[in-house]
Amino acid sequence: MKILTNEMRGGFQGPKEWFTGAVWADEIVIAPAPARMKAFRVSFEPGARTAWHTHPLGQALHVLSGVGLVQLQGQPAQPIHPGDTVWIEPGEVHWHGAAPGHTMVHLAMQVADASGVDVAWLTHVSDDEYAVATHSPKLRCIA
Repeated sequence: MKILTNEMRGGFQGPKEWFTGAVWADEIVIAPAPARMKAFRVSFEPGARTAWHTHPLGQALHVLSGVGLVQLQGQPAQPIHPGDTVWIEPGEVHWHGAAPGHTMVHLAMQVADASGVDVAWLTHVSDDEYAVATHSPKLRCIA
């Protein structure tokens, strides 16, 4: 057993290659081999979001605070709130982030594949795509 104190774990600002807007990720755990689990506490400022991406073995998101959005490619965005958990199937192209005018914090948990890959980053969610996503009828409750 190993207790990971706060001082032992790092955090980083979300790289511009992966995120739009101000995003911070705090490491919860990156399990040592042979385990391949990774978990992060990710904080999004209003309107901040991930780029489109996939996970080879899927991803779980658990919302801790704020109001967020998650969208699968080709489907409307959906609101997510504190206490909600989202399971994203392996290989599903998606993005997630904060709703306009709201911050959002979630836990992101995923497992790396045998080669060590836990995420494949794609293109950014454009401002136009985000605007369309935030005007979905399902999202009127967050405006």
